[in-house]
Amino acid sequence: MNITATIITLNEEKNIKDVILSAKEVCDEIIVIDSQSTDKTRQIAEELGAKVIIQPYLGDGPQKAFGVQFAKNDWILSLDADERLDLDAINEIKQINFEKTKYDGYSFARKTFVGKKLIRQWYPDRVVRLYNHNKCNYSTSEGHAKVQTKYAKDLNAHILHYSYKNYEEVIKTSYKFIERGARLANQDGKKASKMDPFIHGFGALFKSLILKKGIFYGINEIHIAVISSFSAYMKYTLMLEMQENDSLDNK
Repeated sequence: MNITATIITLNEEKNIKDVILSAKEVCDEIIVIDSQSTDKTRQIAEELGAKVIIQPYLGDGPQKAFGVQFAKNDWILSLDADERLDLDAINEIKQINFEKTKYDGYSFARKTFVGKKLIRQWYPDRVVRLYNHNKCNYSTSEGHAKVQTKYAKDLNAHILHYSYKNYEEVIKTSYKFIERGARLANQDGKKASKMDPFIHGFGALFKSLILKKGIFYGINEIHIAVISSFSAYMKYTLMLEMQENDSLDNK
């Protein structure tokens, strides 16, 4: 099929083989955009026939958009190294008539796992990952970016997202997102009030447990809800701290 897979990587030697083999089910070209890995990521990718481009990390959106210029095909399948196509996604993609489609892109529901545990409150987490780069592309925001298009079709198909090996990794990753979220909000001039940590922390807990029904799915979902609540609380706490420091610097 005339689809190019783009995969961004940094020290993904444990994941790169499986994601490339998954992409090969529907793609005739694989491009790996590597952020200067120090392990065997690039070697493994090249042995599997992928084209490897070395690019220092530009941010999630810019890095994914960067790789498109090297693609020989119009249609791009964007995957992270810890993602795999489910069988239903492979079948759905093979049924698409790309020459006659009226859509610019297609979205998939993601099943995200902590270890072997599916986190149901994070489902469906829809993402556009198959798109015509002549008509749309990733946004260039520093944080987690998305393909910008108003003409995407939701497929009844899934991407498997093996995002975290255990809860320790969930917590470590949450620290990164807390700091980045607070920093970007501060740079954009957004202000936090003293009540915001409590409001957003409780709001995240309520959303996870009640609105997304995490409380009905067992103890693992409660763990995730508490981590989400903590992350929201600390993001706004850091925003307040940054505001106070900026105020002191301006005196």
